Amino acid sequence: MSRQGGGQQPAWAGHALPAKFVLTACAAAVAETVTFPLDLTKTRLQIQGEAADQLHKTSKPYRGMIRTAIGIVKEEGLFKLWQGVTPAIYRHIVYSGVRMVAYEQLRDSLLKKNDDGYFPLCPTDLVKVQMQMEGRRRLEGKPPRIHGVYHAFVKILSEGGIRGLWAGWIPNVQRAALVSLGDLTTYDTVKHFLLRNTALKDGSLCHALSRILLFSICAGLVAATMGTPADVIKTRIMNQTRDKQGRGLWYTSTYDCLKQTIKREGLLSLYKGFLPTWTRMAPWSLTFWLTFEQIRKLTGLSSF
Repeated sequence: MSRQGGGQQPAWAGHALPAKFVLTACAAAVAETVTFPLDLTKTRLQIQGEAADQLHKTSKPYRGMIRTAIGIVKEEGLFKLWQGVTPAIYRHIVYSGVRMVAYEQLRDSLLKKNDDGYFPLCPTDLVKVQMQMEGRRRLEGKPPRIHGVYHAFVKILSEGGIRGLWAGWIPNVQRAALVSLGDLTTYDTVKHFLLRNTALKDGSLCHALSRILLFSICAGLVAATMGTPADVIKTRIMNQTRDKQGRGLWYTSTYDCLKQTIKREGLLSLYKGFLPTWTRMAPWSLTFWLTFEQIRKLTGLSSF
């Protein structure tokens, strides 16, 4: 793989793994911030209609992705579209950082292992989901459940212990595997195909085309179709009220949540929030890869 800057590496290149981790985290933070309103909209749609939600009729039901987003801005304020972005960024610092570094090391070492390298940091995902629902709770006349990231962690630990921090980890892992299946390898394959078979240079145009071509062959659609049911279950388990032992009051397990959701709301309820999930994938991925490749170039690291 060619090096940037005529083969000259920066002085800190000897610490390549930590550097790659930091650069990946920065790129993921940019992508997460830019597209986070779609994630919050998705979460609100996924909670709507569940059994616990039926107990509170003070707020109007959401009516699609765009109207939901507009409703949040009108009723709660523009910046509420980013409520929960801090723990989401924390999650991606580990999630994206580990998977990217692990994949690149495996690829460059020519190890053909079926290893995704993911480490979904469930506690931060749990906090993110609960923060995303705070605006709606206030509209329903409920007292606030949490008052920020630190308070959320302290509250979850005090009520359910360490176990409480890992609520919903099973569907979260399932979702991460399903949604991300093939994403890194497909991008890598498309990008190097373009470099080998076209006159394109290893720059922003090539990186952008790689992502556009990837999603033009419906990778985003397939990922959203595969991952949304697990994401709905994950969101509901993470959002539910818990007792002092950290046990959920609405669902006893992933299977119980799945069974109750289908029984009460039908099979299609597993695809609530599908449109914002799918819509977010392309801009998140495009923003991430363009940012990631450019900051690697600027800091003197080789292209991915």
